[in-house]
Amino acid sequence: MSAVTLSVEEETVAVASVEANPILGTYKRAPMELVKGEGVELIDSDGKRYLDFASGIAVNALGYGDAGIARAIADAMSTGLIHTSNLYRTSPGELLATKLIDRSFASSVFFCNSGAEANEGAFKFARRWARQIGTGAKVEIIALRGSFHGRLFASLAATDRPSYRAPFRPLAGGVSICERDLADLETALDEETVAAVIVEPIQGEGGVRVLDSEFLQGLRKLTAKREIALIFDEIQCGLGRTGHLFAYENTGVVPDMLTLAKPLAGGLPMGAVLVSEEIGATIKPGDHGTTFGGGPLVASVANYVFDRLSDPSLLKAVRENGAWLGEQLDGIARRSGKVRAIRGTGFIWGLDVVDPANDIVKRGWEEGLLVLTAGEHTLRLLPPLVMDRTDLARGVSILEKIISQ
Repeated sequence: MSAVTLSVEEETVAVASVEANPILGTYKRAPMELVKGEGVELIDSDGKRYLDFASGIAVNALGYGDAGIARAIADAMSTGLIHTSNLYRTSPGELLATKLIDRSFASSVFFCNSGAEANEGAFKFARRWARQIGTGAKVEIIALRGSFHGRLFASLAATDRPSYRAPFRPLAGGVSICERDLADLETALDEETVAAVIVEPIQGEGGVRVLDSEFLQGLRKLTAKREIALIFDEIQCGLGRTGHLFAYENTGVVPDMLTLAKPLAGGLPMGAVLVSEEIGATIKPGDHGTTFGGGPLVASVANYVFDRLSDPSLLKAVRENGAWLGEQLDGIARRSGKVRAIRGTGFIWGLDVVDPANDIVKRGWEEGLLVLTAGEHTLRLLPPLVMDRTDLARGVSILEKIISQ
């Protein structure tokens, strides 16, 4: 095999390419380099400011430079305990679990590092419980059309995105996707073989689709009757984004497990599975594990973040400002003629647009606004929960400009 000789110019280009892109190319990153955050704005290396209607994909609920987060990190660091492992008890995680239990249906909490891990854990807990109350055949996990639950093997199998799934087949077995229809689910939910159904009350990646409360209530009745665990995935729509601490609180439905992540630790990696007493009673030492989950540093920050996100005054502001935002988006649709549909609540909104959504996102970069997509022709808006109406109005003005161009 003969060696390939590069010219000096080719070698320079090759080295520059590696140096410019040292991270594995699993994302198409925007061209600007973000170096600082202040309030609800991000600042790039050229000093340009961007109003943030993305929140790091629903993570930065308290915006940037929050003094309480900085204090929580400093206080945690002063103990010298960044990590101990879950072989030993530490108080921050136990305190956070107690808060989550006190504000929800759960009797216990499992901490991990991400939303996908939380869903994978919930699947395991569901199967453990189902085998105890049923037989070895009661293992199937059912997800819904339009779902997104993560990119690990079981969570990917429960994610209805063909382009994400196809390169990695065969996916994890015993996981399937059903239509968002009670009649179809009544057929699919065999009490002898199905362990759990997982549902996003608001399907974020799937186009910001708010599932109807009557549908969720019907699903709850069906799963309860057939002894099938109901898992709510609130990784994107929970922890205040709807104007309620948990999205399920506004549906008239109480799930058996609830998965959380994104804003929980203010940008530090943390996920959680909230577990009912019945399911929790079946889990034994050794059934699951995590090296980093619920460590003292991240849990200390999460305690502060959870207190802020559960503040009734903040939740009220999200409900009221979110309703106002929805009215402004309706106005954009009427005036521009380039919005087919609007869906959402609180600070999570989707707009079906005429132009390719990614083109509008790029126009936003030019105008100093960060927005997301949720499909080829759907824009997704996820402002920080602390954004006030003045900044929301500024963002709406830019949004109308980039949609109308």
